[in-house]
Amino acid sequence: MELFDVYPLFDIAIDHGKGCHVWDEEGQEYLDLYGGHAVISVGHAHPHYVEAISKQVAKLGFYSNSVQNPLQKELAKRLGKACGYEDYQLFLINSGAEANENALKLASFHNGRTRVLSLEKAFHGRTSLAVEATNNPKIIAPINANGHVTYLPINDLAAWEAEISKGDVCAVIIECIQGVGGIRMVSKEFLQGIRALCDKYDTVLICDEIQCGYGRSGKFFAHQWLDVKPDMITVAKGICNGYPMGGVLISPKYKPVYGQLGTTFGGNHLGCAGAIAVLDIMEKENLIENANKVGTYLIETLTAEMKAGNLPHVIDVRGEGLMIGIELDIPYKEPRTRLIKEQHCFTGCAGTTVIRLLPPLCISMADADDFIARFKAAL
Repeated sequence: MELFDVYPLFDIAIDHGKGCHVWDEEGQEYLDLYGGHAVISVGHAHPHYVEAISKQVAKLGFYSNSVQNPLQKELAKRLGKACGYEDYQLFLINSGAEANENALKLASFHNGRTRVLSLEKAFHGRTSLAVEATNNPKIIAPINANGHVTYLPINDLAAWEAEISKGDVCAVIIECIQGVGGIRMVSKEFLQGIRALCDKYDTVLICDEIQCGYGRSGKFFAHQWLDVKPDMITVAKGICNGYPMGGVLISPKYKPVYGQLGTTFGGNHLGCAGAIAVLDIMEKENLIENANKVGTYLIETLTAEMKAGNLPHVIDVRGEGLMIGIELDIPYKEPRTRLIKEQHCFTGCAGTTVIRLLPPLCISMADADDFIARFKAAL
């Protein structure tokens, strides 16, 4: 049997990692400004994380959700305190797409509606309704194209008001910093306006924090820069530093019903142990503050270098914390390939012209300077 060939791959096999660096099978070291697509939050092979995962799997890796799992309750308590949502409820699943599926399902259970509003260039996952809410027709199969979703422009409050005021919108789902959409942040005025409209028309506000959350923006959640409280918050990626896990944080105004949601693997013992270890590390090493500090330094330094003419083809640098977009006036493909093959540095990308930086939150100032030097050389 061969693999189903749906990924264009670089001819590199990563063998191991440490902190913000990875090594391939040949022993070549790479600076990791990609974090496995924003998944590696506390760094590769962090000893505390490794110990927690190892101890738990040696004890019990999995048992079903038909019995008590004290680790789930511990994780919920710790996460609520860390992010400032101690009065919310937590439902644990396996991925970001699943988190969005369950949030949208709960919204529909709440108000009985089926219509969803999503941003142009949105990305919310590849399953069922999550992919329908994703603004990319190439990945929406005919079976998923069910007419539930309307895409609207970012920060155009009037356009959103015109739709929400019709009174038939089940949910609004928004990435406060768009990832695949090119590192574009919604404005405070826009999101606060959306919050007011959702309250007025009994529409559920879901903030997709799968990529921009879990400390990446320099606050626990990106929407916390905008002084808005969503009804539901979806998380994944950085929650367990590479172990598959996702979650929905749910306002106390929504009451659970037995059998309403369910999952086989979600919230398993091994995942919970890893997620608790991630919170331990984030708190002990002040990684959210580090994301804000190093991210601000990267954005300010790259912007200054761009304005000084030292970064050919760079026309914009934007983002918050360690979610940064570098827009080029040429396709990103050749510079990004040179970064990987010649400068041995991994980055992400978006659209056709944006290089995306999503490093582990433990990145140091020295790593940031190292990246800038490599980036200059690649350009």
